[in-house]
Amino acid sequence: MTYLLAHLSDPHLGPMPAPRPIDLVGKRAIGYLNWQRKRHAIHRRDVLAALVADMHAQKPDHIAVTGDLVNVALPAEFIEARAWLESVGMPHDVSLVPGNHDAYSPGARHHFAEMWVDYLRGDRGLGNVASFPYVRRRGPLALVGVSSAIPTAPFMATGRLGRAQRDALDRALAQLANDNLFRILLIHHPLHTAPGRWAARLRDAGDILDILSRHGVDLVLHGHDHRHATVWFDGSNGKKIPAIGVPSSSVVAGGHQDPAAYNLFAIERDGAGWRVMQTVRGFTKDDVNSVTEIEKRILV
Repeated sequence: MTYLLAHLSDPHLGPMPAPRPIDLVGKRAIGYLNWQRKRHAIHRRDVLAALVADMHAQKPDHIAVTGDLVNVALPAEFIEARAWLESVGMPHDVSLVPGNHDAYSPGARHHFAEMWVDYLRGDRGLGNVASFPYVRRRGPLALVGVSSAIPTAPFMATGRLGRAQRDALDRALAQLANDNLFRILLIHHPLHTAPGRWAARLRDAGDILDILSRHGVDLVLHGHDHRHATVWFDGSNGKKIPAIGVPSSSVVAGGHQDPAAYNLFAIERDGAGWRVMQTVRGFTKDDVNSVTEIEKRILV
């Protein structure tokens, strides 16, 4: 039986709520000015709505969202983002990891941990507590979510898991090794730093890749760079791991960024292994008015 997983990222929900003067301190002030000057015209809610409607029409079994729901982490943004998450799906059907904009300023992390906890909690999570890594078993999948979201200085957008989370990830993947599930790592920052993205890199990517080389996963899904990306990494037992990035789900076509898109992964058992068909759907520079199929390929 085929299991269909949808992946979208970086909605950067607008319009931005009106901030109080006390909210616009430090990095938030720079981010808010940037939103008012140009980003509000790049990230459009109508584009996002059309993409999500098309995704729902494909009837995925589960949906993964890899962060950056908000822009400068104003408290009101988290409330609106919770409402948007509920429009995407119920917590059992949507797995979320946060992005750097969701932790834009010190103290912001408790907002997403409280407001979005049902989407951030693993199968064994207790109460109103979001902890990472989490593990969610859905059909033949084991979804492993980690948080690379940390507050950073102005003009920086780096991420980090940190020692405690990396050690917990090591243990979680070791426990999954014999479960015969298709293991997917959800993370906001890519494990590979693209040219010109040093200030937005994942600072402990090398340590995470060491963990993956020991235990392996079958797929890595990320956002952050706002572009289509496929990079292969070394896994365990000589197997290669595909890491797939997706554009922002709200970017209007016609600019310098890849237009809004999402991925569908049709996953099914193939003997002792797996077969994965990837379908990319979204807007293109040739068709800015409707969501279409951009690419289909056998990934594994």
